Amino acid sequence: MTRMLLSRGSFPERLLRPTVDYIAAQQQSDGAVLWFEGGHIDPWDHVEAAMGLAIGGRLDAAEGAYAWLRTMQREDGGWYAAYKDGAVTDDTRAETNFVAYAATGVWHHFLISQDRRFLRDYWPMLQAAVDFVLALQAPSGEIYWALDSRTGVSRDALVTGCSSIFKSLECAINAAVELGEDPGDWISARARLGHALRRRPDRFDRTWESKARFSMDWFYPILGGVVEGDHARRRLAARWEVFVEPGLGCRCVADRPWVTVAESCELTLALLASGNRRSASEVFSWLHDLRHEDGSYWTGYVFPDEAIWPEERPTWTAAAILLAADALTGATAASELFTRVALPESTQEAQRLHQRNLLEQS
Repeated sequence: MTRMLLSRGSFPERLLRPTVDYIAAQQQSDGAVLWFEGGHIDPWDHVEAAMGLAIGGRLDAAEGAYAWLRTMQREDGGWYAAYKDGAVTDDTRAETNFVAYAATGVWHHFLISQDRRFLRDYWPMLQAAVDFVLALQAPSGEIYWALDSRTGVSRDALVTGCSSIFKSLECAINAAVELGEDPGDWISARARLGHALRRRPDRFDRTWESKARFSMDWFYPILGGVVEGDHARRRLAARWEVFVEPGLGCRCVADRPWVTVAESCELTLALLASGNRRSASEVFSWLHDLRHEDGSYWTGYVFPDEAIWPEERPTWTAAAILLAADALTGATAASELFTRVALPESTQEAQRLHQRNLLEQS
């Protein structure tokens, strides 16, 4: 069994260099990063892969990925659900958390590169994406999950998706402040979203079956910065035995005997965000039996059958490994992006005021 216990300052460059190379090998000439050879592209996982490239020092390749994203952006600021070979393959909807994730990627790239010209060049793309997302915010604060191409706004919300958007808004606010732009409306929108996630569970999963059986609904509010400190630690402890399979990783779904590498990496980030470095390091150490000889990682493992499933090695899974390794070791200037909330001082008082007003109104 392969175990990799990481600590600060010990990024495993030699072991993970092939992981970066694997992502780069799936990048097309136009900058698009496929899920795997012959696969498709979706905006969220494309950004995840771009962040993996940046962690690995492939800044030019990462910038190529963002250039593709800018080229494919719709006039309304959104992106369709899936693409392949320069064409749209799923035009049924634009998902808000997919669209918002562009802001996370752009800010992550700036933190590593410190290239203000890049940040300025991609500001219009970021701004249009955030405006698209916030146009789908409900009066009660949650953000509807998608704009359906046929029926319009899909008026329900996902805990995981909105938690991801919450982090993306943090990144967008930081980008605005860095460039001298006014993030006031975004600060207010983020406060309303946080209020809904913390205080209005009735606003989520209203028109479909609850997603609480998915592990992401358990840890994403921590990963996104919605739940912090003691509340985060209690949340993780409450369902630890439901989702965590010792020695293997995190289940994707509570009632399925299937652990997945990406969810386990995201749980690693959530554990770090909660202050539990020991468990974070331990969970991450379990994952490397699912590493392929080329540096990629299999999606997951069905443990009763001792079977890899599906037989796919996505670029976004490789990127999740790199994000978790960076967070554990502090290798790059973006290593704490998912493990702490970092709003500029100039916005923190406004954020507190908005939150207080929301509490007084509830």
